[in-house]
Amino acid sequence: MILELEEALLESIDATVATASDDELFAGGYLRGHISLAAADCELEGIEDVEIFKQKIQTSLDEARSELKPSDQVIVAKMWDRLNG
Repeated sequence: MILELEEALLESIDATVATASDDELFAGGYLRGHISLAAADCELEGIEDVEIFKQKIQTSLDEARSELKPSDQVIVAKMWDRLNG
C-alpha cells in the first residue's frame, strides 16, 4: 500500500511540472525527498499502515521547518495539503 501511495504522490507532483510555477516546482522537489524518505523508513521498519506513512511525512516536514523561510514553508504546506487531501 505504501509503495503505491508513494508512487501516486510522486506522479501527482510530476504531473504538474509542465505548468507549475517556480514555487510549485520548488515545493514539489522538496516534498519528493520527504515522501521518499518516509517510504524508506516505513519499509525498513516493516510498517504498512498508510496513515503512519503520512504521519511520518508530516513529522519530517515539521522537523525540517527551520530549513525553509516562512514563505517557503507556506508553499510546501499548501502543496502537501493538496496531495494529502
